[in-house]
Amino acid sequence: MEKQEKVVQPKIASREVTTHILKAFGLRMSKKLGQNFLIDAGIVQGIVDAAEIEPGEKVLEVGPGIGTLTQGLAEAGAQVTAVELDKKLPAVLAETLKAYPNVTIVPGDILKVNIPEIMGKGTFKVVANLPYYITTPIIMALLERHLPVERLVTMVQKEVAERMVAKPDSKTYGALSVAVQYYTEPEIVLNVPPRSFIPAPEVMSVVIACKVRETPAVQVQDEKMFFRVVKASFGQRRKTLSNALKGGGFPKEQVRDAMEKAGLNPTRRGETLSLEEFGRLSDAFTALGCSL
Repeated sequence: MEKQEKVVQPKIASREVTTHILKAFGLRMSKKLGQNFLIDAGIVQGIVDAAEIEPGEKVLEVGPGIGTLTQGLAEAGAQVTAVELDKKLPAVLAETLKAYPNVTIVPGDILKVNIPEIMGKGTFKVVANLPYYITTPIIMALLERHLPVERLVTMVQKEVAERMVAKPDSKTYGALSVAVQYYTEPEIVLNVPPRSFIPAPEVMSVVIACKVRETPAVQVQDEKMFFRVVKASFGQRRKTLSNALKGGGFPKEQVRDAMEKAGLNPTRRGETLSLEEFGRLSDAFTALGCSL
């Protein structure tokens, strides 16, 4: 019996193939959905490598587009479940990815889809190349739900990535830094120039890999209180921490007592606090009976 040769699929991540697919299906890039198509096979491989995929692992892909990154994930042996918002694209994906039985396309909004239902039991990884206007809300929604995600790898605008990895007492350190680092260990792994896309965006992009922590970076008594304190602390960056918390709705007396209980100088600013200090402060508010 003759050995059947594997059919080599053309790489979607090229200008020629991507342009052909767009023309063949009459697709126009949607400004409303912030669509830019990746045409650099090296970047696709870099994202796949950053995801550290083992054959048979489950991967949730958010926003597969025409299947560019999906193809790379499938060829690495992942069991890919790809959620696509654009109603025109599932039919396109059914064609561009028909050679990959390890890919399942789920039409829908990732913020509304029942992820445990589509991913089944056990851990999985998340990989995404998202429109930048929605990247942060999606990342935070996935993390806040405490899903069994091991690793999250996504393309983001460079300045957003810099905020995600920023350390205390820097200009880029803020509520996003604290939130991402509370749940994960983020690392910028790849720079992506505008020429890697059509149309070329006006901003620099990077790939960020976030290793999801088994338990949050700090143990707090009330997670909602923790994030309320963080949000208020960065709400008015030019103000002292004490005044920022008052401006964020915390009563004057409780601010004074909580900061004293947490051992924090009220003249400090929010951007100087570490995750551990935010944890102490939020626990102090909780102990004082501060209501959300």
